[in-house]
Amino acid sequence: MDPRYPRPLKIHLVSSTDSPEFTDFTQSLTRSRIIAFDAEWKPIRTHQSSFPTVSLIQLACQLSSDSGESDDSVVFLLDLSTIPLPSIWELLRDAFVSPDILKLGFRFKQDLKYLSSTFSSQGCEQGFDKVEPFMDITSIYQHLQHSQPGRKTSKDIKSLATICKEVLGISLSKELQCSDWSCRPLTEEQKTYAAIDAQCLLEIFNVFQAKIIKEGSLIHSPTESTVNLGLKEVLEKLDVCNKIVRMKFHEALDIVRATTSFIYPNIATEEGMALRTRPRNTLPMDELLVRIVNKYGEEILLNDSDKRARTSKRKSKRRSSVGLICKEKQGQSFEDWQGPPPWDLTLGGDGHPKFLCDVMVEGLAKHLRCVGINAAIPYSKKPEPRALIEQANREKRVLLTRDAKLLRHDYLIKNQIYRVKNLLKNEQLLEIIETFQLKICEDQLMSRCTKCNGRFIQKPLTTEEAVEAAKGFQRIPNCLFDKNLEFWQCMDCNQLYWEGTQYHNAVQKFIDVCKLNE
Repeated sequence: MDPRYPRPLKIHLVSSTDSPEFTDFTQSLTRSRIIAFDAEWKPIRTHQSSFPTVSLIQLACQLSSDSGESDDSVVFLLDLSTIPLPSIWELLRDAFVSPDILKLGFRFKQDLKYLSSTFSSQGCEQGFDKVEPFMDITSIYQHLQHSQPGRKTSKDIKSLATICKEVLGISLSKELQCSDWSCRPLTEEQKTYAAIDAQCLLEIFNVFQAKIIKEGSLIHSPTESTVNLGLKEVLEKLDVCNKIVRMKFHEALDIVRATTSFIYPNIATEEGMALRTRPRNTLPMDELLVRIVNKYGEEILLNDSDKRARTSKRKSKRRSSVGLICKEKQGQSFEDWQGPPPWDLTLGGDGHPKFLCDVMVEGLAKHLRCVGINAAIPYSKKPEPRALIEQANREKRVLLTRDAKLLRHDYLIKNQIYRVKNLLKNEQLLEIIETFQLKICEDQLMSRCTKCNGRFIQKPLTTEEAVEAAKGFQRIPNCLFDKNLEFWQCMDCNQLYWEGTQYHNAVQKFIDVCKLNE
């Protein structure tokens, strides 16, 4: 189980249509009433003239038994770099439009564009152009917050990580979002990241569904009581039959079509009176799910313009010229560190390494603090580039970032910024230790406050002193009172720490990461 996710994940990587995993995948599709979709691709430059090639599709399937109960969930990772795309195109297309499956996604229209382009390039007719019934997690979040769904500004749209934190209470790491998903084999971290991104959509929907059940807003809906019935069953129901026999056939047909819109999508509207349906090989939705879909469901439609990649020549030209200006003005590369750092004694520094980590490497700041290195974060959540650089200069810190745009500003001071190359926090930590030749020893571990970067008081507190210091601020578990532990308090934010299991696990982790035993 991933430590950042509260439940065990069943993950199957599907690399071939001849594999047992593919058989499990096709069987799961027939047992799933809800499927959450996501996709991954190699990061591209925004001014690229074509859509990126999707490398991986994630499908989190919420499985149901024949009795209608939801049994379990499983996540399938379809490796599009090894599976012949024509062999799965029809399977995915049918799932996208199946009336028996509710599809979930997070701003999935962009993913669908890229998927359609990827499959079209491999001879799969028109790719994909429709997903229905569908619910977007951003809309579900708005319903949970009792806000009015509709067109939102960029400030109103929450990230998936923010929604997960607010709805599920879990921290969703996005550090692998921009990793190269075209490289094979995928790392275990990438597989887990991809699976969690899809699985959390199911979890958010389950919270939404539980809220609806609790409120009872859709429990008594008389207009949909016959939604899972065929024409014969509808006519046999006395209450419905009494209404239908008093109308002309076409009026009756409209009623039947309205009440079974998701079960019989191709009901004839001509005078031929024929009901055309395709054979169903999936379980039908239960009554509550159908009601949810009828009230909140959406559809994604791609037109021809959606399938054409748009470019901004003006923006591309501007970016290229900015990069050229920086290169000419600075005559140096910020990609590789050349030293000396601003804390160097020869430059008037105090000799103690100090870093400023921007939002893209904020997790690295906590890792640096865990090994005793002074690592600050910006004063504001969305600082301007100049403010970041001025803070680093004023506090004699090296600015750490993964944002290539920051390296283009012509007011940068020499040896003031370094672009971190690695994606994973442990690897980033080792990169910084090696690049800046930092000396790490076991005595330094866990010697700074991971919350605010402050230093601890010199003398530890007793349990009684810690309880008094924590009043109205922090709760100390009762189980610690009989263990005769020492407590340490941050001098800046007053956060209390103690040498419990979590502390010892963290120390051992960074001993291993920094190879202090070798």
